[in-house]
Amino acid sequence: MLRFEPVPFRGDDNADYDAVILTSANALRAVDLAGSPLLRLPLFAVGAHTADAARAAGFDKVIVAKGDAVSLRDLVLARVEAGELDASATLLYLAGADLSRDLAGELGERGLSVVTHTTYRMVPVAGFPREVSDAFMANRITAVLHYSRRSAQAFLDTVRADGIEISALALPQCCISAAVAAVLHDAGATKVVVAARPDENALLEALGRTLRP
Repeated sequence: MLRFEPVPFRGDDNADYDAVILTSANALRAVDLAGSPLLRLPLFAVGAHTADAARAAGFDKVIVAKGDAVSLRDLVLARVEAGELDASATLLYLAGADLSRDLAGELGERGLSVVTHTTYRMVPVAGFPREVSDAFMANRITAVLHYSRRSAQAFLDTVRADGIEISALALPQCCISAAVAAVLHDAGATKVVVAARPDENALLEALGRTLRP
């Protein structure tokens, strides 16, 4: 299990950015953008959930990718090719401490300048609260959602440390991608469900199908 830990960031009002990119809604949770000129910039969001968080934070020019870093990269590059974003633009990437893909490097190879600011990190915790462990043992939890390979591995480490691995892995494990699902398959889980698309809405749809009578 992972705990959200913010890394405060207010932004540099003097920096000359052309757009903002986000691969997670979490990146905005520790950011104070009240009155910031960043809100006037176009923002490229990895998916619908992140786009909603960006709009709630005050961004009104939000362009939405298809739910993963590859589609986000391609969306940015498509705007460059269409002449809607300068080929040498400087992008502000608000990101977590652990990145599964070098998005900044890939965009940099195409001539864009990406300034990455870490705004949060996910920190493993030693174990579940007692009531959560008891709920697993008493079959009061019906499914588990997994958003990343790292969080899936942290979940496995935690249920093993708490001695509830058998009970926890007997439940449906709903995963946001096949790569995440592989972590659960390798651990011996047999009820592993993969979202149709790598975004939260698709993950919740997969959960609904799993729990449908």
